[in-house]
Amino acid sequence: MNQTSPPLVSAGQSRRDFLKTSSALAAGVALGAGVARPGYAAENNTIKLALVGCGGRGTGAASQAMSTKGPTKLVAVADVFTHRTESSLKTLSPKHAAQMDVPPERRFIGLDAFKKAIDCLDKGDVVLLTTAPAFRPIHLDYAVQKGVNVFMEKSFAVDPAGTRRVLQAGELAGQKNLKIAGGLMSRHSKSMAECIQRIHDGMIGDIITVWAYRMHDSVGLGGKQPGQSDLAHQIANYSNFTWLNGSFYVDWLIHNVDVACWVKNEWPVSAQGMGGRQVRKEADQLFDHYAVENHFADGTRMFGQARHITKCYDFWGVVAHGTKGSALLGEGQPRPRIFKGHKQTSENMIWDYKGPASDAYQYEHDLFFDAIRNDKPYNETERCAKSCQTAILGRMACESGSMIAWDEALASNIELAPGLENLTWDGPAPAPLKNGKYEIAMPGETKVI
Repeated sequence: MNQTSPPLVSAGQSRRDFLKTSSALAAGVALGAGVARPGYAAENNTIKLALVGCGGRGTGAASQAMSTKGPTKLVAVADVFTHRTESSLKTLSPKHAAQMDVPPERRFIGLDAFKKAIDCLDKGDVVLLTTAPAFRPIHLDYAVQKGVNVFMEKSFAVDPAGTRRVLQAGELAGQKNLKIAGGLMSRHSKSMAECIQRIHDGMIGDIITVWAYRMHDSVGLGGKQPGQSDLAHQIANYSNFTWLNGSFYVDWLIHNVDVACWVKNEWPVSAQGMGGRQVRKEADQLFDHYAVENHFADGTRMFGQARHITKCYDFWGVVAHGTKGSALLGEGQPRPRIFKGHKQTSENMIWDYKGPASDAYQYEHDLFFDAIRNDKPYNETERCAKSCQTAILGRMACESGSMIAWDEALASNIELAPGLENLTWDGPAPAPLKNGKYEIAMPGETKVI
């Protein structure tokens, strides 16, 4: 695998050009250790880290960053909840105590805490952005303006305005030679890369359809604590509120939406779909099922199916059908397989991954930090933003009940939380509670354009 996943085919790039670019995906890279970054003295090549968002994924990302080759030091943390910063540091200490220098004065709390944490870094250091997705565009923009490298966890935006801001920040990062890594770790799975390389080499023929699935038990909702504001309750349960996570379809299915687009090597040009709350009773904004039909320019289609309802059929993965065969891969399928024909049975299997197991979460950080230390090109912003926008397009189609073109979706000025940058901790939440209920999107009525 090369130091960064290649972009999908653009208007001026042929499939042959793409395959030339992506042919090195399964190849390893020599990871630098102790190599000084440009502008840093050789005797002090420690990369300082700041963690913004101290939940479980943020804590994992910090551990992975500190497990890369070369000296690193965590110097600041930020969150809106004190208990999360303290829990994160406690979890990290047994393994990384020697790499942590986070005194109380560099443990920042509040909606503006991200700025204070990033301000503790020098140009060329790294911030890990792992808060609720609604804040990702704001935080990324600030980090790039400050000249620091960024690891940003999925999802990357919740609406088209956020997507546009992420794309603009990515362009500026390129101009500044900053490195930006995105948390779509399947792109750095060696087994996934080998499977998709074989698909692109024609093992299942021309792609006809791709299906992206995530179906499992219901997403829980934490109870509101005594004295807790509605805003604090929503942020603490960000997976349950569309303005914060973009919906179950965006934030939970994004990995397999990304893999499906990787298989097809295109972005969709339009989408239509349906979804709703069939059985869910919890006081939140979640649809409990989605079905999205994406159209590609050549007329082929990608389907996204997401459901979180208990006692139902569960499946998590990507299924691709071609003119000669089919493939089973994606997040939830650690052992990708390719089959002759479309019956995915053991007797029809013609390839499965036999290489060594690898940790894609760690490998994406290894590649990112190697690029920083050796000044290699590394900017995943555009691909990550467009994968996220593909999921946002699907949600918009489901919530409105309309057929929506990619271009009109990306140009939409409807925001899920207008004025988010000016949100105050003691102010009202973007999703107001009315008579014990939150507003839910209504297909046929909800406006998304």
